[in-house]
Amino acid sequence: MKRRSFLRLAAGAAALPALPRLGRADTYPSRVVKILVGFPPGGGADLATRIVADRLSAVWGQQVIVENKPGAGARLALDATAHAEPDGYTILLAPGSPLVQALLFSTLTFDPAADLVPVSLVGTYPNIIVVPNSSPFQTLQDFVANAKANPGKMSWASPGVGTVPHLSGELFKHMTGIDMTHVPYRGVTQGLMSDFIAGRLDLMVNTTGSLLQPVRAKQVRGLAVTSAQRFPDEPELPTVAECGVAGYDVTSWYGIYAPAKTSPEIVRKINADMVAMLNEPATRERYKPLGVLAQGSTAAELAAKNVADAKLWGPIIKEANIKAE
Repeated sequence: MKRRSFLRLAAGAAALPALPRLGRADTYPSRVVKILVGFPPGGGADLATRIVADRLSAVWGQQVIVENKPGAGARLALDATAHAEPDGYTILLAPGSPLVQALLFSTLTFDPAADLVPVSLVGTYPNIIVVPNSSPFQTLQDFVANAKANPGKMSWASPGVGTVPHLSGELFKHMTGIDMTHVPYRGVTQGLMSDFIAGRLDLMVNTTGSLLQPVRAKQVRGLAVTSAQRFPDEPELPTVAECGVAGYDVTSWYGIYAPAKTSPEIVRKINADMVAMLNEPATRERYKPLGVLAQGSTAAELAAKNVADAKLWGPIIKEANIKAE
């Protein structure tokens, strides 16, 4: 080829738009992978994410880092993942169903059903209902009786509007018929625990990852777990149903998601490696202090849980007029 023709072709190729760097399963990952989480460092979701990142770093031989994007009930992290390159190098750990976002926000800059693909379950856990040590209430029944006698005078906290602990608390209010004021925070580490221990709040609903160790250390008083069965590692805590709220059952979970249009081969690889590591006894032991029963799933199983969760919370969000604008 003549030099002049070659230079013209080279110049033309340089002017072409760059194609997205779509990964291949046989070479993935070949660089740093980010796992986004929509809560601050130190809380249950953050700690659960760091276990995943640490183990995948070893499995893949590539650094896997955690990037915290707290705020708006995890919406910021969901949005960032939805708009990330679909190459497998930005994934997300989220608590509960991203589909609930469409029920909470009147407008979204992403479609949680179309812009995110479920990859694998990480594990399941109950939420815990606690009161400060200074509280006069020794049982959940005591608290409910007082709240009914003093409507609107009690306060309760969650790690943010639209989070699963918030929705769990709203379901508790609905099923007991009590009226108490919700005080949302941006995760447990953003002043919530210090305010709570100081007695500025009457009740808190939060994840086992955030509350199991404070309950065990007697920093707060545990009253109940939200699951249908008692939590095996803290069996003295009764269920909400055992405390007189028949039929109450909220079991939460963490899941891994990727941007839509991520190569199916890469999604299958992440899923396979997630399921394998979550079956390891050592990984399961690392999740125990967070109160999480580590278990993987197929992508389809996680998608089905997402749909079921949206059906559960839709009526509660509507009745309580919850808006996370």
